[in-house]
Amino acid sequence: MGKIISVANQKGGVGKTTTAVNLSAALAVMEYKVLLVDADPQANATSGLGINPDELEKSAYECFMGHVDIHDCLITTDAPNLTLLPTRIDLVGAEVELVNEKNREYFISRALEPVRNDYDFIIIDCSPSLGLITVNALTASDSVIIPIQSEYFALEGLGKLLNTVRIVQTRLNPKLNIEGLLITMYDSRLRLARQVVEDVRSHFKRLVFDTLIYRNTKLAEAPSYGKSVIMYDATCAGAVNYLNLATELLRRNKMKPLGTLDN
Repeated sequence: MGKIISVANQKGGVGKTTTAVNLSAALAVMEYKVLLVDADPQANATSGLGINPDELEKSAYECFMGHVDIHDCLITTDAPNLTLLPTRIDLVGAEVELVNEKNREYFISRALEPVRNDYDFIIIDCSPSLGLITVNALTASDSVIIPIQSEYFALEGLGKLLNTVRIVQTRLNPKLNIEGLLITMYDSRLRLARQVVEDVRSHFKRLVFDTLIYRNTKLAEAPSYGKSVIMYDATCAGAVNYLNLATELLRRNKMKPLGTLDN
């Protein structure tokens, strides 16, 4: 049974989609079968993998609402072992449509159930909010990765997110764990960035990933070419960072890279 991991932070601009896309690609390169679920109406994960959201006939919206089977929505990407459940802007309407539905927090969980055994990892890119779709994603997940930008106000809003996680754990999904906090957009030349890392690690201890995601031009360029950074430039610092993150994630889960990357 595949492990479902949400990548969530209601604070925008923290590298959430960048992490979801490139961690998925890194795990896929290591020969794990990965499904990336775009649960953000902005559809950046979808367009970042070269799919035009406006051209989709079926997407996460129809899948989550139970209008179509999930198998009819999946798209095989250029990256080996990486499949995408794409989305488009109409997913924003699901928030309103689900409000009065019974068991409204379990729509994503039910949608993913038929394919859970087909993948080693299912990574959900959540929207930058704590709305019903994000709660659905957390309810469906085994764990959550929280990206934190290494800048001033880095921890702003983190308390609300952690409180939401606790509520989901208590009321909806007792198996949900925090996979880890991930420092993103790190610049070692900046004293503030170093201080943020020190503060986060001091406060959250082992919850913080050892891997740091450095600021890297190639990370910003790759989505404009419809590729993960690993498919765009596998030797750049951004690709190496996410390969290291994937390795650390596997180690935390007592797994190891498969194939040629296993030395």
